[in-house]
Amino acid sequence: MYIIIVGAGDIGSPLIDIATRSGNDVVVIERDTQKADEIASEYDCLVLNADATMKETLADAGAERADAIISTTEQDATNVMVCLLAKEFEIPGITSVVHDAEHMNLFRQIGVNTIENPQQLIAGYLYRAVARPAIVDYMRIGDEAEVFEITVTENAPIAGKTLTEAGRENILSDNVLIVAIERESESKPLTPRGNTQIKANDLLTVYSATGADPELTDIFGHYEDRVE
Repeated sequence: MYIIIVGAGDIGSPLIDIATRSGNDVVVIERDTQKADEIASEYDCLVLNADATMKETLADAGAERADAIISTTEQDATNVMVCLLAKEFEIPGITSVVHDAEHMNLFRQIGVNTIENPQQLIAGYLYRAVARPAIVDYMRIGDEAEVFEITVTENAPIAGKTLTEAGRENILSDNVLIVAIERESESKPLTPRGNTQIKANDLLTVYSATGADPELTDIFGHYEDRVE
């Protein structure tokens, strides 16, 4: 893809690294001269040391043929302006970081894909790692639902049970769904069925409509999530 990345800060720099390593044609717009020079010397991409809120800058960046633009600056006002200009150039994919949650609707009203405050996301992830140490990875869906990964221990109530048996014995509620199973003896993840048996050391991908509370992680043999 032809991608324009606005900003080469804490968010933009890793993004530039990923985008260039993936073989995309990348143009970076950065106002800070030192940051622009550092990116130009480190990555195989075109770097414009300019103001992305100027239409001429986006034109110089090749906005008329860009597949996507991602605005990562620390100022929501700047990101909004960049997105509005990108709309004028009819760039198909427009994405922006949003630092203030109150501005989220504004970005959505102009049809921009948004990523909420990354610092807040990281803080939530770190807290979750402490509060729910049994969970390997997770993603929140809506206000309560979550998809998470968890390993089954040998003494887990669900170990040795098929999904049908787990449901019949009320080990798993109707709000919980086992989405996938990663097993050392299998080359690829298993798609679980009713007669699929859950084994110790299985890495499960689990959907829970009510989140991953300690009562649920207990089912997989993890009691460390309970607060003494």
